[in-house]
Amino acid sequence: MGTYNVPRNVKGEGRILFIFSTKALIYSGVGALAGGVFYIIFNLMGLTLVGIIMVVLLALIGFIIGSFKVPNISKFEVTRKTAGENIDDVIKRAIKFKMRKHKYYVYNYTKEDNKHE
Repeated sequence: MGTYNVPRNVKGEGRILFIFSTKALIYSGVGALAGGVFYIIFNLMGLTLVGIIMVVLLALIGFIIGSFKVPNISKFEVTRKTAGENIDDVIKRAIKFKMRKHKYYVYNYTKEDNKHE
């Protein structure tokens, strides 16, 4: 008998340090860099602990954006429509929509338009 490869989901196997995917690590690093700006500002004021908390908090927010999906909460229309999608993809689409100044196109066809006489 021959051996066969069984298809399996290998999407999450590119993990670094067990919890970080590559994308989550990048988002966490960007969040930590943004927190580093706050750290410098608060450090100049003598509030080093507050600066460290800001770095950790923004890195955590970056990790959440990079690794979690939008939950399905039926009370909110936004989460019903985007449930199961990655949070960063939803944010990217929202930014693109805002950059187009809320323009979207709707094609409205009626039965009369489809008649070929």
